[in-house]
Amino acid sequence: MLQIETIYYEPAAIERARGREVLDRFPGARKIEVASHRDIPGLYGNEGRVREWVRTKRSTLVLGIRKTLPVRVNGRSADFIAPGQASGCAMACAYCYVPRHKGFANPITLFVNVDEINAAIAKHSVAQGFKWEPSQTDPELWVYDIGENSDCSVDALLSDNIKDQVAFFRTLPGAKATWATKFINRALLDYDPQGKTRIRFSLMPASVARVVDVRTSPMAERIAAVNDFVEAGYEVHLNLSPVIVTENWLALYAELFEEIDAALSPRAKAQLAAECIFLTHNEGLHRVNLGWHPRGEDLLWRPDLQEPKRSEMGGINVRYRTGMKGRMVSDFAALLAAKLPYCRLRYAF
Repeated sequence: MLQIETIYYEPAAIERARGREVLDRFPGARKIEVASHRDIPGLYGNEGRVREWVRTKRSTLVLGIRKTLPVRVNGRSADFIAPGQASGCAMACAYCYVPRHKGFANPITLFVNVDEINAAIAKHSVAQGFKWEPSQTDPELWVYDIGENSDCSVDALLSDNIKDQVAFFRTLPGAKATWATKFINRALLDYDPQGKTRIRFSLMPASVARVVDVRTSPMAERIAAVNDFVEAGYEVHLNLSPVIVTENWLALYAELFEEIDAALSPRAKAQLAAECIFLTHNEGLHRVNLGWHPRGEDLLWRPDLQEPKRSEMGGINVRYRTGMKGRMVSDFAALLAAKLPYCRLRYAF
């Protein structure tokens, strides 16, 4: 998954113990000092790097200090979005929205001040107090997504940031952590979350995933891991996203749900819930993808099914057409209820 050859670092990052630990893990890597993890000439904004999209993800790492520590309201995957301990990913899912903000390269940027990130979460959680009314996110605990812009299961290959955060939430009253993942990192089975971390395994039909989920764990491996993570003390939900509409998409999802039902243990089924998000794509990302993975765009860029929508950031997104999408969401929810009646659908859109 990772063969780090180049590490860009802010000077302050290697003054921290975590930063030095990461450098020690990759003694053979070329180290390059940069003024800011956000502005690296030759890496971000360099159109020529798009042809090395996957190689850059595998071989390049950025170390920085997270300077702003906001906690944002969410209400879907979690109650709140925590400040992430990383941004970017070594995997290369063709629909990922994070690269829209970086240009033509999206390696992992790892923030070495996880202690400050945890302190910000603790301060916010204390201010919330206990959760007196249940919600679709969780009936009892405030849920904090710690992996909005990265896959924490991959980040755990680089440092102890995630191990530290699982331990932190284990003792934080009234709150739990969550992240979505497409990578099975079995080292996490030893983290002892004690029910205070929810992992959302991202699933889609395997034939579609083989085209758009580049460098991720195979779908069968993800499904097979659910039972083990539940036994290790994690809460495991399903992240059924993005739903990508193909000619036979409902038949493919019926097969997927049957595979899940056959694989899951009674204990895993008893705690199961899911979230469903239909694909939203982006014009800028579409152009980037054409430079490294045009085959994926055959599934993602469907003007015959999609309509444009200007995002809050001013970009042009495309999503399935109004009216059509409503029917597709209803059909999907009905299929899930028929095939996995024990799996609560927390939200779908």
